[in-house]
Amino acid sequence: MANRKEIIEQAQFIVDTKSTIRSAAKVFGISRTNLHVHVTKELEKIDLMLYEDVRKVLDENKAQRHVRGGQATKEKYRKLKEN
Repeated sequence: MANRKEIIEQAQFIVDTKSTIRSAAKVFGISRTNLHVHVTKELEKIDLMLYEDVRKVLDENKAQRHVRGGQATKEKYRKLKEN
């Protein structure tokens, strides 16, 4: 279990960089599931204002998820066509 300092550091990183759970988990060397639990369930008990900021970033990322997926697929097929 992460301590309060680590959870706040992880949450602040997400807010500052507007990163996804996946990319933030890679930076901290933990699983996406663990990071998600830290910045949602545990952070809410530690720092409500930071939790709300993280929630905004996560909600924004979720809303854009289908767009990023479409761009990745488009790029994949463009590269295949070039070869």
